[in-house]
Amino acid sequence: MLRSVILAASRSSQVERLVATAPFTRDVVRRFVAGAGTDDALRATRVLVADGQAVTLDFLGEDTVTPEQANATRDEYLRLLRLLGAAGLTPAAEVSVKLSALGQLFDEQLAYDNARAICAAADAAGSTVTLDMEDHTTTDSTLDILAKLRKDYPSTGAVLQAYLRRTESDCRELSGAGSRVRLCKGAYKEPESVAYQSAREVDKSYVRCLNVLMSGDGYPMLATHDPRLIAIGEDRARWFDRGPERFEFQMLFGIRPEEQKRLVGDGYTVRTYVPYGDQWYGYLMRRLAERPANMMFFGRALMSKK
Repeated sequence: MLRSVILAASRSSQVERLVATAPFTRDVVRRFVAGAGTDDALRATRVLVADGQAVTLDFLGEDTVTPEQANATRDEYLRLLRLLGAAGLTPAAEVSVKLSALGQLFDEQLAYDNARAICAAADAAGSTVTLDMEDHTTTDSTLDILAKLRKDYPSTGAVLQAYLRRTESDCRELSGAGSRVRLCKGAYKEPESVAYQSAREVDKSYVRCLNVLMSGDGYPMLATHDPRLIAIGEDRARWFDRGPERFEFQMLFGIRPEEQKRLVGDGYTVRTYVPYGDQWYGYLMRRLAERPANMMFFGRALMSKK
C-alpha cells in the first residue's frame, strides 16, 4: 500500500511542488543527486574515480513528449561523453540512458537513432552505454533496440528487473559471451500478472536470475544494496570461479558509501550510479517506492556515512 502511495505521489505535480520547497529537500537532493549540471556530474565522477570506483552517469529526465526534448537529451549525453574523454575519466566512467528520454514513447525510430548517436560518442570517448529499463510496457521495445545497437556496439549494456516474472528467461537469453547485464530489483508499479508483488518473491527471483547470469558467459552487474544479496553475489562468484574482473557490483550515489569502499578494498569492481539534472523528483520517489523502508534509510543516510 505504501509503495502505491509513493508511486502515485511521484506523478503528482502538487506533491512535487510541496517536496521541492520543503526545508530538508536541498540536503536530500545534494546527497543522492550529483547536481543540476554537467560540471556537477564531472566533479562527482572525478571524486569517485580517484577513490578507485567506476561510475555510470544518468542525465535525469524521462517525461519526453517532443522530438526537441529528445534531441536535447541526446545532445547533453554527447557533450558529457566528450568531456569525460577529454578529462581522462574513461573507461572508468560510462553512461546510463533511458530510451523514454530519447523519444521511445512516441517515436521508436527516433529513440534508436538518438541512442545510436550516444553509443558512437561513447565508443569515440573510450566508454560504454547501458540502456536503463523502465516499466514493463517498454521491455520488448528496449530489448529490440538493444539488439540492434549491439550489432555495431556490442558492449552496450542491458538492465533486467528481478521483479518481472519474465526476467529469468531474459537472463538466459542475455547471458552470452560479452553481454553486459545489470540486474536490479525494479522500481515501477506493475500488475501482479507480470511482476512479483512481495519483497520475498522479488528477492528469490533476484537470486535465481543472479545464478543464471553468474553461470553464463556474459558480464553480470549486480545492482543491489541488500547485504544478503551482496553476500550471495560474492559466494556465487567463488562458486562459478569468477574473478573480480568478470563481474561488478553497482550501487546508487549516496547510498552505503562505506560498503562501496569496503568492496573496492576487497578487490571488487564497484560502479556507482550517479544521477544529475534538475528532474530529480521522479528519480528519488522511485528509489523510495522500490523499498518503502528507504524513507528511513535516506533519513539515516543524511546523518551517517555508513
